[in-house]
Amino acid sequence: MNRLEIKIYYEDTDSGGVVYYANYLRYMERGRTEYLAARGISVKDLMDQGTIFVVTRAEVDYKSSVRYGDTILLETSVAEKTGATLLFQHRITDKTTGRLLVEGKIRMVCADLSVRPKRLPPEMAERIP
Repeated sequence: MNRLEIKIYYEDTDSGGVVYYANYLRYMERGRTEYLAARGISVKDLMDQGTIFVVTRAEVDYKSSVRYGDTILLETSVAEKTGATLLFQHRITDKTTGRLLVEGKIRMVCADLSVRPKRLPPEMAERIP
């Protein structure tokens, strides 16, 4: 598991000061990138070597609102790994109270630059439990 602290800025919110729903997908993207980086895997290097990842499914359950000025903790883990896919699991909690705010699952498929599925690079597969 990897943890990422995120402070909520005005730009993250709608006119009511509540985080705009689609921004959680952006936070989860950051979480996945940091999860991989913590295991010595560079998304940029993979791209340079002809490997990209394509989201094939996204599930987000909104439990409670997050507002301007809040600080949240995003926990990212891999719930499932196959030869060509990763299922990332995300939990967002309030940093102060620990209250669960959002849960998400994102399935990604490994692909080449022409977006054809391919197996995870062996060195990557070894580093992800």
